[in-house]
Amino acid sequence: MATSSALYTDHYELTMVGAALKAGIADQPSVFETFARRLPEGRRYGVFAGLGRLLDALASFRFGPEELAYLQHRGFLDDTALTWLSDYTFSGSITAYAEGELYFPGSPVLRVEGPFAGSVLLETLVLSHLNYDSAIASAAARMVGAAQGRALLEFGSRRAHEEAAVAAARAAYLAGFAATSNLEAGRRYGIPTSGTSAHAFTLAFADEPGAFAVQVDALGASTTLLVDTYDIEQGIRHAVEAAGPGLGGIRIDSSDLVAEAHRARVLLDSLGATGTRIVLSGDLDEYAIAELAQTPADALGVGTRLVSGSGAPTGEFVYKLVATAPGPDPTRLIDVAKGGGVKSTVGGTKRAWRVLDAEGRAVEEVVAPADAIPPPAARGLQRSVVADGTVLARPSLDEARDTHAAAKAELPPEARALDPGPPAVPTRRILEAP
Repeated sequence: MATSSALYTDHYELTMVGAALKAGIADQPSVFETFARRLPEGRRYGVFAGLGRLLDALASFRFGPEELAYLQHRGFLDDTALTWLSDYTFSGSITAYAEGELYFPGSPVLRVEGPFAGSVLLETLVLSHLNYDSAIASAAARMVGAAQGRALLEFGSRRAHEEAAVAAARAAYLAGFAATSNLEAGRRYGIPTSGTSAHAFTLAFADEPGAFAVQVDALGASTTLLVDTYDIEQGIRHAVEAAGPGLGGIRIDSSDLVAEAHRARVLLDSLGATGTRIVLSGDLDEYAIAELAQTPADALGVGTRLVSGSGAPTGEFVYKLVATAPGPDPTRLIDVAKGGGVKSTVGGTKRAWRVLDAEGRAVEEVVAPADAIPPPAARGLQRSVVADGTVLARPSLDEARDTHAAAKAELPPEARALDPGPPAVPTRRILEAP
């Protein structure tokens, strides 16, 4: 990120810093944890995503002259706070789940340890990246499961903020999508990109055969032709006439996709285009994708329902102080927790493991105090990401994609059900160390 990310935050982050400086607790050792109290309604698992983007944003979380001038103009911070911000760099440590890992209610997916002021300042930065990316990745993972091996193409750019579109493409690819239409996502993250033409291109010509002939001339016979501008059956015939039986693909973006896919396959085969791929698109979500599972579709384009609120609710993450050292001994951390019913928290620094059965299936997630003994037949879920302000590990997007595939393979079969149900893996909390 070329510019500072420091003001992509909430006003109260800075008022807390100012007050902490006045109270003398700015340097007080503290531990913050990010976790979800629950999964979004109906979801059986979540996908932890956004860590790579968060580390990029953390690197540019600096208060330069422009940011400081704005804050000084706003007038809610004194000179002491402004001077402190001018020298700010995160000096603490971050422990997190691997990006692409699955999470469940209570999973401590990210822990920040460091001075109170420097750590509380990161709340919005952490949550804005993890909540959005995890929501998209979780929705995408359900769609990948429903697709039963068909390639999914991310088409959501026109339904999202321009930067959100890039983040969504990254999260969808992490969860198993094959490509994106977004070129900036391709440039920034190395994601394969795809796309050919819209209905506007066909409508710009006097007739459909003329439009198809130009596209084939420009892109070759391996291109994918959009055949539903007028009549789908006639469009398929025009497409094969233009490209020959070696036509790469057709795309259908409207009508009854289940019926049209079957009719298209029969017609293509009768025209000798037996290798031509069928791509379907048009407001697809995981339920519509599941209905297409028995059709001869080869790939599916997904946009609105992936990047919109209906397709991708928040990841449900919160960022809470769980331990601090208010006394003279900075090594003596005291567990702290918030009361208040459904928004209560569990104090103390925690570790997490996923317990597997003899067949390698996940049977529970164990969350326990940091000094607890690991349970048998379990793998640890947290790893050090940042130490003393220095990034230790920055796995590639392809590595995160592999992590996700491996974690998803551990799920019990019921986790793949699309109907609402309880978390696929229960979380067992051990509140006291042995």
